[in-house]
Amino acid sequence: MNKYETIIGLEVHAELKTKSKIYCDCKNSFGSDPNTNICPICMGMPGTLPSLNKKAVEYAIKMGHALNCKINNISHQDRKNYFYPDLPKGYQISQADTPLCENGYLDIMVEGKKRRIRITRIHIEEDAGKLLHDNSDNNSLIDFNRCGVPLIEIVTEPDIKSSKEANIFLDTIKAILKYIDISDCKMQEGSIRCDVNVSVRPYGESLLGTRCEMKNVNSFSAAVRAIEYESKRQISILENNGFLFQETRRWDDSKGISIIMRTKEDMQDYRFFPEPDLCSIFTDDETIKRIKSEIPELPNDKLFRYTDVLCLPYNDAVLIAYSYDKAKFFDEAVKLDICSPKSICNKIISDVLKYLNESEKELSETYITPQKLVRVIKEVENGNISNTSASTVIKLLMEENKEPEDIISERNLTQNSDEEFLLDLVNDVIASEKKSVIDYKNGKKNVLGYIVGKCMKKSMGKANPVKINEIVLNIINREE
Repeated sequence: MNKYETIIGLEVHAELKTKSKIYCDCKNSFGSDPNTNICPICMGMPGTLPSLNKKAVEYAIKMGHALNCKINNISHQDRKNYFYPDLPKGYQISQADTPLCENGYLDIMVEGKKRRIRITRIHIEEDAGKLLHDNSDNNSLIDFNRCGVPLIEIVTEPDIKSSKEANIFLDTIKAILKYIDISDCKMQEGSIRCDVNVSVRPYGESLLGTRCEMKNVNSFSAAVRAIEYESKRQISILENNGFLFQETRRWDDSKGISIIMRTKEDMQDYRFFPEPDLCSIFTDDETIKRIKSEIPELPNDKLFRYTDVLCLPYNDAVLIAYSYDKAKFFDEAVKLDICSPKSICNKIISDVLKYLNESEKELSETYITPQKLVRVIKEVENGNISNTSASTVIKLLMEENKEPEDIISERNLTQNSDEEFLLDLVNDVIASEKKSVIDYKNGKKNVLGYIVGKCMKKSMGKANPVKINEIVLNIINREE
């Protein structure tokens, strides 16, 4: 049994999808030629003055509301001083003592139970540039396009207890950012990334252990691997009577190890001081209230509703709740009150999501609607078509702008439920499957599926399988 528990805190950086950078008019765009979206302001040239992007502030406040934070009417911007090649000014404009948002929380679901993760703060800051390493000649180039791109940093309390909880938290944060439409969350472009703080302590202890921060964590799956590695590394040191030091480490995902970069800085090492070229940020109550009114039902709230009220299985509920367009589609289908939420959920996952994954399309790029989907499900419930036929209809509805009833008619997919026809069909199959009937009576109950399958094949898939199943059982039991 493990004697130690892992304590995790996360710092999530999300790029905001504003049209321009946070302190200048340069285009905020990924993929441009290197060093084309820059100007004297974001390059920190002497004599230049920054001007704050109002939309970046509103986006940060929006995320603050989504994470149940207190929104400060007055907040300040500060200079965070450190020297690195991709930081041309030698400092980063950020927020220290008075951020825009603080003292919030996010409820997540872990193994069927709600877990509350406290949010220390959300603040705005500017991004640095990007180093491009050329291993062929040991040179590094710098692309400054990212300098000045607006970020929010979401800092948690050390409330996360496992890599699994961390992954769920990160997935939920990503889903919220997309729901409220303030970040595109494209990890491959670096628009959402995180630093991971890990410490361990003996079970029962209240004092936190020495923490290490890991940087260069470029995906959520990498965050899971980094946490698990770092936890094992620290426990191994303690169990061998070693000492842990506060460090910043670089996570090398290809090797599955962390490498020390430097001993960890404290706040005073950054020499924070108020940004002299920018005024304090004043946000009135009316603006704060207006931004709050723009928050939709969030994915974690949908997840709780889907599992607690609609009784959907957790894994199914997550697949729908964490996608804005799929959740909207599902909710509209449920509101029609034509079939059960569970039936709708099953068809979305088994057929709609399958088609989207295979075709690499978005839901908006198809022709299917909630109204059409529930009509297909109702046809199955009424015994007019089989589940297999329903899958065919749904696939065609996503590709063609047609009605379900027209596709069923055109493809001759209507199920045969005529009692006399089905009885003759079953009798013919049972007459040719004497051994299977004997096997069933001798306890091999799985033979029933084989007999029903034979009936379906003989009917070319047109027979009602539910009625076939009932008739087969009645005949076999009657023969006893």
